[in-house]
Amino acid sequence: MKVETVLVLSRHDGHELSESSREMLTAARNVADRVVSATFGEPPVAELARYGADEILAVDPATVEAAGADPNHPAVWSALAVAAAKQVNPRAVFLASSYLGKEIAAQTAVTLDSGVITDADSVTVDNNQLSITKAVFSGSWATSGEIIRGIPVVALRPTAVEAVATDRTEATVTPLTIEVPERAGRTRLVSRTVRENTGPNLTESQVVVVGGRGLDGDFGPARELAELLGGAVGATRVACDEGWIDRSAQIGQTGETIAPKLYIGLGVSGAVHHTSGMLASETIVAISDDAEAPIFEIADFGVVGDLDNVLPQAIAELKKAGL
Repeated sequence: MKVETVLVLSRHDGHELSESSREMLTAARNVADRVVSATFGEPPVAELARYGADEILAVDPATVEAAGADPNHPAVWSALAVAAAKQVNPRAVFLASSYLGKEIAAQTAVTLDSGVITDADSVTVDNNQLSITKAVFSGSWATSGEIIRGIPVVALRPTAVEAVATDRTEATVTPLTIEVPERAGRTRLVSRTVRENTGPNLTESQVVVVGGRGLDGDFGPARELAELLGGAVGATRVACDEGWIDRSAQIGQTGETIAPKLYIGLGVSGAVHHTSGMLASETIVAISDDAEAPIFEIADFGVVGDLDNVLPQAIAELKKAGL
């Protein structure tokens, strides 16, 4: 049994949806008979339809800019969610649980006088009620809860749901007008710098190779392994603190939260401030020369050995296999 309507906040670059938006649409399609997508700009209609959108509400970003606000401001996205919710009266609002998404979710829930759950792992329907699962206490407990007030606002972790396309290519597009909050005009975008991205997005990749203190500053092998596997490169807080890799690669309590199908830790000790950001990984592989490292307590497959010996052999075998 499904609920009637779920509203999804979708992001795109003018041509393609973000991977997390595909996942949110898939999650909504799994629990709702009707999926409505809300977004800014000219939407990629065919792709939105393929991943589940029956209707698309689109706001012209020029109207936001004319009001003196940045379309990427969380208050503006929250205004989009509220306006769309008032129009379609959804059973829930879904969005990705990124840094921006969490702020949008909080502001939206306050405005709608609703409950909110961020970093959710899954959503199902039980007795016509949405049941939401989430890991807590650094991943040591799995909880299941319901939002009992207002329109539930649910921010799902990127990669928590596998994006699955359908053969649909058509959806209705309806223009939407929003009231830009006054607070959105209190900040001004001075500049925007595009970070050079040489591989998959860290939070959306299905394979993540993570370097820790044991790499001793040399992330070359980690990048080579990640490239062979089509994955992203991440790091522990120590590696970022040492300046071995950009801070954007940090995974853990003060970094990104990931849930890839395959996590490979290279010289990672397994401190809780790191593991809290990767415990949802489907398969955890750890390579370290410290047999007592806490990472081995949660690893599905562990190798105790010198990275300088183990990594070259692993890379050579992968190349031999044609990867």
